[in-house]
Amino acid sequence: MTRTHTILFLVAALFPAMMVSACSESQRSPQGTAEVASTAESPEAPPSPDVFRFKIGALDAAALKDGDIDAINDGKTFGVGQPTGDVSAVLAAAGQPTDVLHLSIQPLLVQSGARVLLFDAGAADASFARAGRLPASLGAAGVEPSQVTDIFISHRHPDHVGGLLQADGALAFPHAAIHMSAPEWEALKAGGNAANLVSAIAPKLVAFEPGAVILPNLVTAIAVDGHTPGHSAYEIASGDQRLLYIGDSAHHHVISVQRPEWTIDYDEDAPVAQTSRRALLQRAVDQNLRIYSVHFPFPGLGHIRSQDERFVWVPEH
Repeated sequence: MTRTHTILFLVAALFPAMMVSACSESQRSPQGTAEVASTAESPEAPPSPDVFRFKIGALDAAALKDGDIDAINDGKTFGVGQPTGDVSAVLAAAGQPTDVLHLSIQPLLVQSGARVLLFDAGAADASFARAGRLPASLGAAGVEPSQVTDIFISHRHPDHVGGLLQADGALAFPHAAIHMSAPEWEALKAGGNAANLVSAIAPKLVAFEPGAVILPNLVTAIAVDGHTPGHSAYEIASGDQRLLYIGDSAHHHVISVQRPEWTIDYDEDAPVAQTSRRALLQRAVDQNLRIYSVHFPFPGLGHIRSQDERFVWVPEH
């Protein structure tokens, strides 16, 4: 045995793994190296702050942030006819700012097998809101607009239907059936200021009677009168689990809940809306309903509780 052979023998004996690895590397083809690189796991994208995932029984759901609305506390929107100081006192007691009432905008995404459901469509580029983030939020949730199969509109106000169209007037969700109560659809058509929207969505519009079962064992409409002529909440079911999407039955998580009898300028028939709001809040307490509110602080998921002879909002997160 030569001196060189002796050295190689000793190295192989002392470091067998190194020798095997070296031999493997020397025998690996360039194609093999590329294949290894291509199968390496890439780091996951960080979760979006505009998407909050949760479950409704076996259903996958997500709150999708579209934007925000700021309402000045000037007695003209919330607590109409009430002294501004009284409105401020309720807000301050809840630890909220007293100059501005902040409303979130968060449509709800629910996936049930091949069905992809969207509840309301956000405000898009409406001038009264800082909004238009729904397409990005939807994408961050892993859904393309073309995959949405059903859209459930609570009512015709622009922060709920603005996102139905793209900037060029084309349908934002081209394959989706658009569900809206028959009275609300008639009110939208009669309004006169939404002709382009009416024309675009008419072929996709599926009108239903208030309170109808829309998708059996999945989505049922709940009439909540007063905000608009055909305003609807929606009950979403999975097994024995329920979630109530309340639309604009209540707007602000403090004022609307703790003072449901106060007039809100957004309501088209305020006395009826006040009665409906109180009845819905009482029902939520009595039945321990899980609530999803499109305008409460993101992600808008929680319960209504009774406290000191008042209703209070208790978020899940």
